[in-house]
Amino acid sequence: MNRLAGVTSPYLLQHADNPVDWWPWEPGAFEEAKRRDVPVLLSVGYSACHWCHVMAHESFEDGDTAAYMNEHFVNVKVDREERPDVDAVYMEAVQAATGQGGWPMTVFLTPDAEPFYFGTYFPPEPRHGMPSFTQVLEGVSTAWAGRREEVAEVAQRITRDLAGRQLDYGRAAAPGPEEAAQALLALTREYDEARGGFGGAPKFPPSMVLEFLLRHHARTGAEGALQMAADTCEAMARGGIYDQLGGGFARYSVDREWVVPHFEKMLYDNALLCRVYAHLWRATGSDLARRVALETADFMVRELRTPEGGFASALDADSEDPETGKPAEGAYYAWTPAQLEEVLGAEDGALAAACFGVTQEGTFEHGASVLRLPQDGPVVDAGRIAGIRQRLLAARAARPAPGRDDKVVAAWNGLAVAALAECGAYFDRPDLIERATEAADLLVRVHFRAEDGRAPRLARTSKDGQVGANAGVLEDYGDVAEGFLALAAVTGEGVWLEFAGFLLDLVLDRFTAEDGSLFDTAHDAERLIRRPQDPTDTAAPSGWTAAAGALLSYAAHTGSEAHRTAAERALGVVRALGPRAPRFIGHGLAVAEALLDGPREVAVVGRADDPARAELHRTALLATAPGAVVAVGEPAPEEGGPGAAEGEFPLLAGRTPVEGRAAAYVCRHFVCARPAADPAELAAQLGRPAGS
Repeated sequence: MNRLAGVTSPYLLQHADNPVDWWPWEPGAFEEAKRRDVPVLLSVGYSACHWCHVMAHESFEDGDTAAYMNEHFVNVKVDREERPDVDAVYMEAVQAATGQGGWPMTVFLTPDAEPFYFGTYFPPEPRHGMPSFTQVLEGVSTAWAGRREEVAEVAQRITRDLAGRQLDYGRAAAPGPEEAAQALLALTREYDEARGGFGGAPKFPPSMVLEFLLRHHARTGAEGALQMAADTCEAMARGGIYDQLGGGFARYSVDREWVVPHFEKMLYDNALLCRVYAHLWRATGSDLARRVALETADFMVRELRTPEGGFASALDADSEDPETGKPAEGAYYAWTPAQLEEVLGAEDGALAAACFGVTQEGTFEHGASVLRLPQDGPVVDAGRIAGIRQRLLAARAARPAPGRDDKVVAAWNGLAVAALAECGAYFDRPDLIERATEAADLLVRVHFRAEDGRAPRLARTSKDGQVGANAGVLEDYGDVAEGFLALAAVTGEGVWLEFAGFLLDLVLDRFTAEDGSLFDTAHDAERLIRRPQDPTDTAAPSGWTAAAGALLSYAAHTGSEAHRTAAERALGVVRALGPRAPRFIGHGLAVAEALLDGPREVAVVGRADDPARAELHRTALLATAPGAVVAVGEPAPEEGGPGAAEGEFPLLAGRTPVEGRAAAYVCRHFVCARPAADPAELAAQLGRPAGS
């Protein structure tokens, strides 16, 4: 019996009609494996994964393959986005055993959940040196039946090895200026000067590293750091990884030149990159950065926003090819010269082909091209090209659209809240601030849940307004707290600071080890074969460094020594890894830049209807000082007067206007500058030239 029909995960629901007797990850599956004395086949993927779909079609939808799986295994399906802890533990085993990893992930387990055989995608027939999936199934089944002691010994050894991989943290000190400089030097060695980005193909958007580079430049003035960030952002924005019609970024580029993407669009990539481009504009005034930040924000709102006000996880890489009627990767996005001419006519079709790099040979498959902006410099006829873009976008909307994973992931929505709130403030788009507030409200209403009389915890996912069953992991707490802190700075609503503090108190209480290191799961979470603990970034900030950043910002807002100490202790891992592997701990390096700069604390006081207060507030938000925190509000009430408004920021305590004028107070390293009533003076105190 396939048991996936009642789950909330869109990925698992894609497999609910398979002839495979799938179980979700639950104790009953392992009890069934013990009762039947068979291994567990664990298959992990996610809804936007192209090769997950391929393997499902080739093997899981095949009746004979499914029959063999059902007879010889208990089959368990896991959505890696719902259960990142399960994914992390077994992916570590796959990478240790094979030297590589990825999705779909295929792992064979004993009924005690101990892994003994690993892989990723397996084809239906032997191919490119890979065994067929049927051969793998038969081999594992034969080994289980005839060499049980050997299988058990392998499983126990692997489990012991994984348990022994606990991070040797050593209570390292927080990184200093030397470690930041060494990290920059290491990045320079790996930088692709000709094409932007780091390393070779496939090339992923280095979102967290870009944030570090921007902050490092702001703190030190290092022009090389800014140049690497700006050039990489321009290369990505001109490449096929960026949707030149609808905005938003694909997951990664299959080549070094950013030409052909892997077409899935993930919320976390777009939230992170939206914020990076907004921060690049803040640092440089780049028109391209402003355009891409806003187009990416609008893409998230237009195509990922759910009816409940949150943001869906992803758009699929595949969609139906109108010519074949079959799913194909990139069918929604690629164009031939003939298709351009059909929509635009001969003259505009030729102009579009030249502008967007569409050739007769094609840059993708079957003579089609991914739209790019390969020509440097301004567009010759910007108005005409804008009209062409709109006509192509309307024509593309008539194509079969990629599927959408409507699951709302707490962490990724926290990233989106931060990006939309800041974009709304920077570019005078109050609608984006409203969307950020609605998403934050959904996280509070739906994802905060109380169980067994305990204080509320954060749930990992929801769908259609219904909370999922899985507990939030560390990245959920860190990223949601970061989103709330950004929203508090933009809106002046102190309640978001309070919610962030609630989450971060749980981080201190439930995720922190005695030595200051952080675990990805809470102390009382489901016990797996090992407790995951990884400080390195993947496609998004690690939970470890995301929590460290939020802890540091909250401490700057409140003066809490406990939260600042926890942040500094957590950043010890950045001192160890930053100079050696900066590409994989970029967010930690960005947080370290905030620590090195203070971070600066800015309190803006004045009447809510005072334009002078609004200008000071905007000046503070546009400051490039790394990690600066901003509070804005009414003057504190006079002693004996009515009480302070609910949710007031601690930074506003005792702050008053200057001679009746709105004023800003800047403090750093326990020292405060004189109050500034002039935006130019405030900008100078924050390290940003007046008028920039």
